[in-house]
Amino acid sequence: MIYLANPKFLLLLLLIPVFIILHVVKVIGHRRRVQRFGDEALVKELMPSYSKAKGWVRTILFSIAFFFFAIGLARPQMGAKLREHKSSGAEIMIVLDVSNSMLAEDFSPCRLERAKLSIARLVDKLKEDRIGLVLFAGTSFVQLPVTTDFVSAKMFLKSISTASIPVQGTAMGDAITTAAKGFSAQSENSRAIIVITDGENHEDDPVSAAKTAAEMGIKVYTIGVGSTEGQPIPVNGELLKDKDGNIVVTKLDEQILRDVAEAGGGAYVHASNSEFGLNPIIDSIRKMDAEEHESMVFEEYDEQFMYFFAIALGFFVLEMLVGEKKSKHSLFRRK
Repeated sequence: MIYLANPKFLLLLLLIPVFIILHVVKVIGHRRRVQRFGDEALVKELMPSYSKAKGWVRTILFSIAFFFFAIGLARPQMGAKLREHKSSGAEIMIVLDVSNSMLAEDFSPCRLERAKLSIARLVDKLKEDRIGLVLFAGTSFVQLPVTTDFVSAKMFLKSISTASIPVQGTAMGDAITTAAKGFSAQSENSRAIIVITDGENHEDDPVSAAKTAAEMGIKVYTIGVGSTEGQPIPVNGELLKDKDGNIVVTKLDEQILRDVAEAGGGAYVHASNSEFGLNPIIDSIRKMDAEEHESMVFEEYDEQFMYFFAIALGFFVLEMLVGEKKSKHSLFRRK
């Protein structure tokens, strides 16, 4: 299968008819000048070296060369096969809260979008590490299994919203358990869970879940997003209200996040607009023993553009060698 990496360059092929039209205009213009000068047959006798055929040959050769040159610029590629990829580093599961409270605007533009931006920046810095993503609200699920495919990770991030999980709530303990089960079988020591949330847990016991993860050799870190003073929650252009009509205010619960991090053998970081907290946590994780991981990834396509450029060069050289005048030598001479 042939794939074009830069198909926009195929638009250059539209210039080929222009080359032919320009040559036709040139031929017509030359003929008119000859006719103005005098008798056409006589003028041809006075210009024995002029070759109309060679002009057409040069134009055709140039057009063919340009055709292959444009195809080369479009970067044709072939292949795409699975290959084994080995990397050494930590396995990191990001556990992201997508409950409605993450819509609070004490971060710009809101807690959730700020968290997504910070995760995307983190992904750009990862090299040999593997990353996975778990979303949670009233329940949890693995959005992205641990992978070195950072391009896909960023694509998944863009689609995340509070609608990603229909069941509202904050089941942090369930999310930690889900993340702990999501690590690959190859990983034993260099595993870490990073929980990003406002800490308002109403569903289960996250401290117990973090302790269980630590017993499995998994460190649990927490990042608190939001202010302790509290913020209203904008939903569909209005502030969220409870069943009694009171405006719901969401506050960062730092204590539960500290307890979870302590039980999980990790650390707690209070996110700020200047430093969200992921960078110091990653620095700590990288001090763990790196492990070698194997995974199957798509190999890059084999580039074919150089062959088209070589063909184009050959036709360009031929076009220059043809010249515009008739050859002085002939294979068949009269004696």
